Amino acid sequence: MPLLFFLCLSFIIARSSLAQVYKWVDERGFVHFTDDILQIPEKYRPKTETIGIAEEKANPKAQGEDSVSKNKEEPYKDSLGRSEAYWKEKVGSWKKKLMSGEEKVENLRMKYNDLTEKMNASKSSAERAALRAEREQVRGQLDQCKQEVEEAKVMLDKKIPEEAKLYRAKPEWVKP
Repeated sequence: MPLLFFLCLSFIIARSSLAQVYKWVDERGFVHFTDDILQIPEKYRPKTETIGIAEEKANPKAQGEDSVSKNKEEPYKDSLGRSEAYWKEKVGSWKKKLMSGEEKVENLRMKYNDLTEKMNASKSSAERAALRAEREQVRGQLDQCKQEVEEAKVMLDKKIPEEAKLYRAKPEWVKP
């Protein structure tokens, strides 16, 4: 009985050492590994990377020069398989948010100042109260826009570069 168990175990280990391993990344950026291609959802199969077969790893010369030239043609990607375009788009999106936020802040600041001038020039206490209430609304919007601008600055200056470093993206991909 122990001999039969040992033989079965040896067969399983030998068989698994020759299996291909597949790597794929889902839409949330999570990396998955499997040795069964049927475990990979259909929509991710075209982007699946084959990690290799034990024989190929044992004899790298058997792969030939074609694989060397193929690797030179493929552009560099981060550890999750994302290209320069992904990072440039992410930085571009936050740049747009920053510019839009700064523009809104300037417009709201001008509106706030205009309401302040009208309130100071008004002789009617009812009109001043209405202008004061409107000015406070604008002040709230101004504060919110300032927070959005600050968030965009933190993303561009700190968070995105940290994330890029974590996932081994090239630093020049995330320069603002």
